[in-house]
Amino acid sequence: CFFYGQLSGMVEPLGGYLGAAAVQFAEPILPYALSFAAGAMIYVVIDSIVPEAQTRGNSTLATWGAIAGFLVMMALDVALG
Repeated sequence: CFFYGQLSGMVEPLGGYLGAAAVQFAEPILPYALSFAAGAMIYVVIDSIVPEAQTRGNSTLATWGAIAGFLVMMALDVALG
């Protein structure tokens, strides 16, 4: 049993080298991939907030709050670099 544990650990350096090579290969598309992931996350959050707010009668407030939060986030990103 201990031997199998050692065998499973022996492939970790190979996986590390392959991961480092993948990062070097994917580095040019990384900003685009992260931008897509951020946009998808914003969509998921807004998609769950707005319908819940509509059931409580606060859809306009939730929409404007999401827009204001996004604008503040973008302003801080630009201002703080």
